[in-house]
Amino acid sequence: MMPMNTKDILIAENIGKEYPLPKGTLRVFDGLNFRLAEGELAAVMGVSGVGKTTLLNLFGLLDRPSQGKIFLDGQDVFSKSDEMKAEIRNTNIGFIFQFYHLLPEFTALENVSMPLLIKGVGGREAQERALAMLREVSLEDKIALRPAKLSGGEQQRIAIARSLVNEPRLLLADEPTGNLDWMTGTRILNLIRQLHQRRRLSSIIVTHNEKVARFCHTAYLMENGELKRLPSV
Repeated sequence: MMPMNTKDILIAENIGKEYPLPKGTLRVFDGLNFRLAEGELAAVMGVSGVGKTTLLNLFGLLDRPSQGKIFLDGQDVFSKSDEMKAEIRNTNIGFIFQFYHLLPEFTALENVSMPLLIKGVGGREAQERALAMLREVSLEDKIALRPAKLSGGEQQRIAIARSLVNEPRLLLADEPTGNLDWMTGTRILNLIRQLHQRRRLSSIIVTHNEKVARFCHTAYLMENGELKRLPSV
């Protein structure tokens, strides 16, 4: 159940996104509005190619809208400098991707430590915090292994640990179980939900799968450039 009496941590107002093409313009969506309450776990559903990942990239400050405004914790984020946007992204937002994006030449511990080292945390503290995070996802026995030696589910758990090691407030997951079988995917979704509650996150999961949406408090359907809230899933 979603916490009551919450404020909105993420607000999108009248946002649009379009890309120039050799012959005209590709408009992904236009005039889209969205609110994510603090503590909410929301699913954004839709078929492939409808613009779900584009929307998540805008929320995560990886891309900028062609129109409209996005507020994170009350800040108009796209009015900030690139340096400030990078700081907001690295400090307040965690990302989970379908294909993990782990660095193959580094161990599990080194992969999870990386965001802390980039932030300027000292090596020993970064390792201690990364180890604590790996314990939280039940992978403390795999810290010295590289991704190639791990299963898909284990790699995704490392990716989850990496996404949360900086203690973000907003978690964005793009098809986090899309590369896993359903049993393994269910374990990953349960882990995300547990971490969401334990760490008091506000989270969005993008998916094409209605079963995934059932793990969330609320669900939205992206279709024909619009985002519509669905009845309870």
